Amino acid sequence: MKYLAERLKSARLMNGLSLQGLADRIDNRVTKQALSKYEQGQVVPDSDMIGVLAEALKVRPDYFHTDTEVKFGEIEFRKLKNYPSKEKNRIIEIAKNELSRYIELEEILGIETKFENPLEDIAIKSHEDIEKAAEKLREVWGLGSDSISNVIELLEDHHVKVLEIDSSEAFDGFSTWVNGNDIPLIVLNKSKFENKLDRKRFTAFHELAHLLLDVNGYEEKQKEKFCHAFASAMLIPEYTLKQELGGKRSKLSITELGAIKQQYGISMQALVYRAKNLGFISDNYLKQFYMVFNQLGYRVNEPVDYKGMEQSNRFSQLLFRALAEEFISMSKAASLKNQKLAEFRKENMVI
Repeated sequence: MKYLAERLKSARLMNGLSLQGLADRIDNRVTKQALSKYEQGQVVPDSDMIGVLAEALKVRPDYFHTDTEVKFGEIEFRKLKNYPSKEKNRIIEIAKNELSRYIELEEILGIETKFENPLEDIAIKSHEDIEKAAEKLREVWGLGSDSISNVIELLEDHHVKVLEIDSSEAFDGFSTWVNGNDIPLIVLNKSKFENKLDRKRFTAFHELAHLLLDVNGYEEKQKEKFCHAFASAMLIPEYTLKQELGGKRSKLSITELGAIKQQYGISMQALVYRAKNLGFISDNYLKQFYMVFNQLGYRVNEPVDYKGMEQSNRFSQLLFRALAEEFISMSKAASLKNQKLAEFRKENMVI
Protein backbone atom coordinates (compact mmCIF):
# COMPACT_ATOMS: atom_id res chain seq x y z
CA MET A 1 0.00 0.00 0.00
CA LYS A 2 2.82 2.40 0.92
CA TYR A 3 4.64 1.96 -2.38
CA LEU A 4 1.47 2.29 -4.43
CA ALA A 5 0.59 5.55 -2.68
CA GLU A 6 4.09 6.98 -3.16
CA ARG A 7 4.29 5.88 -6.80
CA LEU A 8 0.90 7.38 -7.60
CA LYS A 9 1.93 10.77 -6.24
CA SER A 10 5.26 10.55 -8.06
CA ALA A 11 3.55 9.77 -11.39
CA ARG A 12 1.15 12.68 -10.91
CA LEU A 13 4.03 15.07 -10.25
CA MET A 14 5.92 13.68 -13.28
CA ASN A 15 2.99 14.78 -15.39
CA GLY A 16 2.85 18.20 -13.75
CA LEU A 17 -0.71 17.64 -12.51
CA SER A 18 -2.56 18.76 -9.42
CA LEU A 19 -5.04 16.36 -7.83
CA GLN A 20 -7.85 18.16 -9.63
CA GLY A 21 -5.86 18.04 -12.86
CA LEU A 22 -5.56 14.27 -12.57
CA ALA A 23 -9.26 13.95 -11.74
CA ASP A 24 -10.08 15.95 -14.88
CA ARG A 25 -7.74 13.82 -17.00
CA ILE A 26 -9.62 10.65 -16.00
CA ASP A 27 -12.97 12.40 -16.65
CA ASN A 28 -13.67 12.64 -12.91
CA ARG A 29 -14.28 8.93 -12.55
CA VAL A 30 -13.15 9.56 -8.99
CA THR A 31 -12.88 12.89 -7.18
CA LYS A 32 -9.71 14.69 -6.20
CA GLN A 33 -10.57 13.81 -2.60
CA ALA A 34 -10.55 10.11 -3.51
CA LEU A 35 -7.22 10.55 -5.31
CA SER A 36 -5.82 12.23 -2.22
CA LYS A 37 -6.82 9.21 -0.14
CA TYR A 38 -5.05 6.94 -2.66
CA GLU A 39 -1.86 9.02 -2.32
CA GLN A 40 -2.04 9.00 1.47
CA GLY A 41 -2.48 5.23 1.52
CA GLN A 42 -5.89 5.48 3.18
CA VAL A 43 -7.65 3.71 0.31
CA VAL A 44 -6.27 1.27 -2.28
CA PRO A 45 -7.65 1.64 -5.83
CA ASP A 46 -8.96 -1.55 -7.45
CA SER A 47 -7.28 -3.08 -10.51
CA ASP A 48 -9.62 -1.30 -12.95
CA MET A 49 -8.83 2.09 -11.44
CA ILE A 50 -5.10 1.31 -11.46
CA GLY A 51 -5.41 0.66 -15.20
CA VAL A 52 -7.23 3.97 -15.70
CA LEU A 53 -4.61 5.88 -13.69
CA ALA A 54 -1.75 4.16 -15.51
CA GLU A 55 -3.19 5.14 -18.88
CA ALA A 56 -3.76 8.73 -17.77
CA LEU A 57 -0.28 9.07 -16.27
CA LYS A 58 1.52 7.32 -19.16
CA VAL A 59 3.00 4.51 -17.09
CA ARG A 60 2.49 0.78 -17.05
CA PRO A 61 0.20 -0.68 -14.36
CA ASP A 62 3.15 -2.55 -12.79
CA TYR A 63 4.83 0.84 -12.22
CA PHE A 64 2.70 1.20 -9.08
CA HIS A 65 4.14 -1.97 -7.54
CA THR A 66 7.86 -1.31 -8.05
CA ASP A 67 9.70 -1.01 -4.75
CA THR A 68 13.28 -0.17 -5.85
CA GLU A 69 14.51 2.40 -3.34
CA VAL A 70 15.64 5.76 -4.70
CA LYS A 71 16.34 8.52 -2.20
CA PHE A 72 17.85 11.77 -3.42
CA GLY A 73 20.21 13.87 -1.36
CA GLU A 74 20.21 17.68 -1.41
CA ILE A 75 19.47 19.23 -4.79
CA GLU A 76 20.38 22.77 -5.80
CA PHE A 77 18.95 24.40 -8.91
CA ARG A 78 21.81 26.87 -9.09
CA LYS A 79 21.23 30.37 -10.49
CA LEU A 80 17.46 29.87 -10.37
CA LYS A 81 16.22 31.28 -7.09
CA ASN A 82 12.65 31.48 -8.40
CA TYR A 83 12.58 28.11 -10.13
CA PRO A 84 8.91 27.00 -10.43
CA SER A 85 8.28 24.33 -7.78
CA LYS A 86 5.86 22.49 -10.09
CA GLU A 87 8.52 22.10 -12.77
CA LYS A 88 11.20 21.28 -10.20
CA ASN A 89 9.03 18.49 -8.76
CA ARG A 90 8.26 17.19 -12.26
CA ILE A 91 11.94 16.88 -13.17
CA ILE A 92 12.90 15.30 -9.85
CA GLU A 93 10.15 12.67 -10.05
CA ILE A 94 11.01 11.82 -13.67
CA ALA A 95 14.64 11.42 -12.62
CA LYS A 96 13.64 9.15 -9.71
CA ASN A 97 11.50 7.00 -11.98
CA GLU A 98 14.16 6.61 -14.67
CA LEU A 99 16.87 5.93 -12.13
CA SER A 100 14.79 3.35 -10.25
CA ARG A 101 14.37 1.33 -13.46
CA TYR A 102 18.11 1.66 -14.17
CA ILE A 103 19.06 0.46 -10.67
CA GLU A 104 16.57 -2.42 -10.84
CA LEU A 105 18.11 -3.57 -14.13
CA GLU A 106 21.62 -3.48 -12.67
CA GLU A 107 20.40 -5.46 -9.63
CA ILE A 108 18.88 -8.10 -11.93
CA LEU A 109 22.24 -8.45 -13.71
CA GLY A 110 24.19 -8.44 -10.45
CA ILE A 111 26.13 -5.28 -11.34
CA GLU A 112 27.73 -3.38 -8.45
CA THR A 113 26.40 0.19 -8.37
CA LYS A 114 28.26 1.63 -5.37
CA PHE A 115 30.63 4.41 -6.45
CA GLU A 116 34.04 5.06 -4.90
CA ASN A 117 35.12 8.71 -5.06
CA PRO A 118 38.80 8.81 -6.12
CA LEU A 119 39.05 12.49 -5.12
CA GLU A 120 37.65 12.34 -1.59
CA ASP A 121 41.08 12.83 0.04
CA ILE A 122 42.02 15.93 -1.97
CA ALA A 123 41.56 19.21 -0.11
CA ILE A 124 40.55 22.06 -2.41
CA LYS A 125 42.12 25.36 -1.43
CA SER A 126 43.34 26.75 -4.76
CA HIS A 127 43.22 26.34 -8.53
CA GLU A 128 46.39 24.27 -8.26
CA ASP A 129 44.41 21.77 -6.18
CA ILE A 130 41.76 21.68 -8.91
CA GLU A 131 44.45 20.83 -11.47
CA LYS A 132 45.73 18.03 -9.21
CA ALA A 133 42.19 16.67 -8.80
CA ALA A 134 41.56 16.62 -12.56
CA GLU A 135 44.95 14.99 -13.18
CA LYS A 136 44.23 12.30 -10.60
CA LEU A 137 40.78 11.51 -11.99
CA ARG A 138 42.20 11.29 -15.51
CA GLU A 139 44.89 8.94 -14.19
CA VAL A 140 42.48 6.73 -12.22
CA TRP A 141 40.11 6.52 -15.19
CA GLY A 142 42.99 5.83 -17.62
CA LEU A 143 42.40 8.86 -19.82
CA GLY A 144 45.96 10.08 -20.30
CA SER A 145 46.11 13.60 -21.71
CA ASP A 146 44.10 12.99 -24.89
CA SER A 147 40.72 14.41 -25.86
CA ILE A 148 37.60 12.67 -24.52
CA SER A 149 35.35 11.54 -27.35
CA ASN A 150 32.15 11.04 -25.33
CA VAL A 151 31.90 12.54 -21.84
CA ILE A 152 28.43 11.12 -21.08
CA GLU A 153 29.49 7.60 -22.00
CA LEU A 154 32.68 8.00 -19.95
CA LEU A 155 30.72 8.98 -16.84
CA GLU A 156 28.23 6.13 -17.29
CA ASP A 157 31.05 3.62 -17.75
CA HIS A 158 32.43 4.72 -14.38
CA HIS A 159 29.09 4.33 -12.54
CA VAL A 160 28.04 7.98 -12.62
CA LYS A 161 24.40 7.98 -13.71
CA VAL A 162 23.54 10.66 -16.28
CA LEU A 163 19.90 11.41 -17.15
CA GLU A 164 18.70 13.85 -19.78
CA ILE A 165 15.27 15.41 -19.21
CA ASP A 166 13.48 18.02 -21.30
CA SER A 167 12.52 21.24 -19.55
CA SER A 168 11.38 24.59 -20.88
CA GLU A 169 12.98 26.28 -17.88
CA ALA A 170 16.44 27.77 -18.07
CA PHE A 171 18.39 25.30 -15.94
CA ASP A 172 21.48 23.56 -17.35
CA GLY A 173 21.65 20.68 -14.92
CA PHE A 174 21.90 19.54 -11.33
CA SER A 175 23.60 16.77 -9.41
CA THR A 176 22.98 14.82 -6.23
CA TRP A 177 23.94 11.67 -4.37
CA VAL A 178 21.39 8.87 -4.34
CA ASN A 179 20.76 6.41 -1.49
CA GLY A 180 23.31 8.02 0.80
CA ASN A 181 26.64 8.25 -1.02
CA ASP A 182 26.19 5.13 -3.13
CA ILE A 183 25.25 6.55 -6.53
CA PRO A 184 26.30 9.89 -8.06
CA LEU A 185 23.60 11.33 -10.33
CA ILE A 186 23.81 14.09 -12.92
CA VAL A 187 20.65 15.42 -14.58
CA LEU A 188 21.00 17.55 -17.71
CA ASN A 189 18.40 19.69 -19.47
CA LYS A 190 18.15 17.87 -22.79
CA SER A 191 16.51 20.75 -24.67
CA LYS A 192 19.29 23.14 -23.62
CA PHE A 193 22.13 21.27 -25.33
CA GLU A 194 20.69 19.91 -28.57
CA ASN A 195 23.03 21.99 -30.74
CA LYS A 196 25.62 22.90 -28.12
CA LEU A 197 27.51 19.71 -27.36
CA ASP A 198 30.55 21.59 -26.02
CA ARG A 199 28.31 23.14 -23.34
CA LYS A 200 26.79 19.75 -22.57
CA ARG A 201 30.25 18.25 -21.99
CA PHE A 202 31.32 21.19 -19.84
CA THR A 203 28.12 21.09 -17.77
CA ALA A 204 28.46 17.33 -17.18
CA PHE A 205 31.98 17.76 -15.78
CA HIS A 206 30.91 20.86 -13.84
CA GLU A 207 28.20 18.83 -12.11
CA LEU A 208 30.68 16.01 -11.51
CA ALA A 209 32.88 18.53 -9.69
CA HIS A 210 30.00 19.37 -7.34
CA LEU A 211 29.72 15.67 -6.54
CA LEU A 212 33.38 14.73 -6.14
CA LEU A 213 35.16 17.85 -4.86
CA ASP A 214 35.05 19.13 -1.29
CA VAL A 215 33.98 22.70 -2.12
CA ASN A 216 30.86 23.03 0.00
CA GLY A 217 32.57 25.31 2.54
CA TYR A 218 33.04 28.07 -0.03
CA GLU A 219 30.60 30.81 -0.97
CA GLU A 220 28.58 30.16 -4.12
CA LYS A 221 30.67 32.30 -6.47
CA GLN A 222 33.97 30.67 -5.49
CA LYS A 223 32.41 27.21 -5.55
CA GLU A 224 31.24 27.78 -9.13
CA LYS A 225 34.69 29.04 -10.17
CA PHE A 226 36.30 25.88 -8.83
CA CYS A 227 33.76 23.67 -10.62
CA HIS A 228 34.23 25.60 -13.88
CA ALA A 229 37.99 25.17 -13.57
CA PHE A 230 37.62 21.42 -12.96
CA ALA A 231 35.41 21.01 -16.04
CA SER A 232 37.95 22.83 -18.22
CA ALA A 233 40.85 20.83 -16.77
CA MET A 234 39.05 17.56 -17.50
CA LEU A 235 38.33 18.58 -21.08
CA ILE A 236 41.87 19.76 -21.84
CA PRO A 237 44.72 19.20 -19.34
CA GLU A 238 47.31 21.90 -18.70
CA TYR A 239 50.10 20.00 -20.49
CA THR A 240 47.91 19.43 -23.54
CA LEU A 241 46.79 23.07 -23.80
CA LYS A 242 50.40 24.20 -23.47
CA GLN A 243 51.35 21.89 -26.35
CA GLU A 244 48.49 23.21 -28.48
CA LEU A 245 49.30 26.88 -27.82
CA GLY A 246 53.08 26.50 -27.75
CA GLY A 247 53.41 28.18 -24.34
CA LYS A 248 52.79 31.83 -23.47
CA ARG A 249 51.09 33.92 -26.12
CA SER A 250 50.43 37.60 -26.78
CA LYS A 251 47.56 36.92 -29.20
CA LEU A 252 45.28 34.06 -30.21
CA SER A 253 43.62 33.33 -33.53
CA ILE A 254 39.89 32.57 -33.72
CA THR A 255 40.65 29.94 -36.37
CA GLU A 256 43.24 28.36 -34.08
CA LEU A 257 40.82 28.30 -31.15
CA GLY A 258 38.13 26.81 -33.38
CA ALA A 259 40.44 23.95 -34.35
CA ILE A 260 41.22 23.20 -30.68
CA LYS A 261 37.51 23.35 -29.86
CA GLN A 262 36.68 20.83 -32.56
CA GLN A 263 39.35 18.45 -31.28
CA TYR A 264 38.73 18.68 -27.52
CA GLY A 265 35.04 19.61 -27.32
CA ILE A 266 35.49 22.71 -25.18
CA SER A 267 34.14 26.15 -26.08
CA MET A 268 36.47 28.83 -27.40
CA GLN A 269 35.54 31.11 -24.49
CA ALA A 270 36.35 28.42 -21.92
CA LEU A 271 39.65 27.77 -23.72
CA VAL A 272 40.68 31.41 -23.51
CA TYR A 273 39.64 31.69 -19.86
CA ARG A 274 41.62 28.53 -19.07
CA ALA A 275 44.64 29.92 -20.92
CA LYS A 276 44.45 33.04 -18.72
CA ASN A 277 44.16 30.98 -15.51
CA LEU A 278 47.23 28.96 -16.50
CA GLY A 279 49.24 32.10 -17.32
CA PHE A 280 49.44 31.52 -21.07
CA ILE A 281 47.78 34.89 -21.82
CA SER A 282 47.40 38.09 -19.78
CA ASP A 283 44.33 39.44 -17.97
CA ASN A 284 44.28 42.41 -20.33
CA TYR A 285 44.25 40.18 -23.41
CA LEU A 286 41.39 38.14 -21.94
CA LYS A 287 39.31 41.31 -21.50
CA GLN A 288 40.18 42.43 -25.03
CA PHE A 289 39.28 39.02 -26.45
CA TYR A 290 35.87 38.94 -24.75
CA MET A 291 35.13 42.48 -25.90
CA VAL A 292 35.85 41.61 -29.55
CA PHE A 293 34.03 38.28 -29.26
CA ASN A 294 30.99 40.12 -27.94
CA GLN A 295 31.13 42.72 -30.70
CA LEU A 296 31.17 39.96 -33.31
CA GLY A 297 28.11 38.36 -31.72
CA TYR A 298 29.96 35.18 -30.74
CA ARG A 299 29.25 35.07 -26.99
CA VAL A 300 26.06 33.02 -27.46
CA ASN A 301 26.77 31.27 -30.77
CA GLU A 302 30.45 30.73 -31.43
CA PRO A 303 31.66 30.75 -35.08
CA VAL A 304 32.77 27.09 -34.91
CA ASP A 305 30.60 24.19 -33.69
CA TYR A 306 31.81 21.05 -31.98
CA LYS A 307 30.58 17.94 -33.76
CA GLY A 308 30.59 14.77 -31.73
CA MET A 309 28.58 12.07 -29.99
CA GLU A 310 27.41 12.90 -26.48
CA GLN A 311 25.12 10.20 -25.20
CA SER A 312 25.26 6.78 -23.58
CA ASN A 313 23.47 3.63 -24.66
CA ARG A 314 24.46 1.75 -21.51
CA PHE A 315 20.92 1.26 -20.19
CA SER A 316 19.72 -0.14 -23.53
CA GLN A 317 22.77 -2.39 -23.83
CA LEU A 318 22.19 -3.80 -20.35
CA LEU A 319 18.47 -4.23 -21.05
CA PHE A 320 19.02 -6.28 -24.19
CA ARG A 321 21.81 -8.26 -22.56
CA ALA A 322 19.40 -9.22 -19.79
CA LEU A 323 16.71 -10.09 -22.34
CA ALA A 324 18.99 -12.11 -24.62
CA GLU A 325 20.44 -14.05 -21.67
CA GLU A 326 16.90 -14.63 -20.33
CA PHE A 327 17.45 -12.84 -17.05
CA ILE A 328 14.17 -11.05 -17.81
CA SER A 329 11.08 -11.72 -19.91
CA MET A 330 9.92 -9.63 -22.84
CA SER A 331 7.18 -8.23 -20.60
CA LYS A 332 9.71 -7.22 -17.93
CA ALA A 333 11.95 -5.60 -20.54
CA ALA A 334 8.99 -3.56 -21.74
CA SER A 335 8.25 -2.58 -18.15
CA LEU A 336 11.84 -1.43 -17.55
CA LYS A 337 11.60 0.65 -20.73
CA ASN A 338 8.19 1.98 -19.61
CA GLN A 339 6.58 0.79 -22.83
CA LYS A 340 3.52 -1.29 -23.60
CA LEU A 341 4.44 -4.85 -24.52
CA ALA A 342 3.06 -4.59 -28.06
CA GLU A 343 4.96 -1.36 -28.64
CA PHE A 344 8.18 -2.88 -27.29
CA ARG A 345 7.84 -6.00 -29.47
CA LYS A 346 7.27 -3.88 -32.56
CA GLU A 347 10.37 -1.72 -31.99
CA ASN A 348 12.79 -4.41 -30.81
CA MET A 349 13.83 -7.83 -32.03
CA VAL A 350 15.86 -10.42 -30.17
CA ILE A 351 17.19 -13.36 -32.19
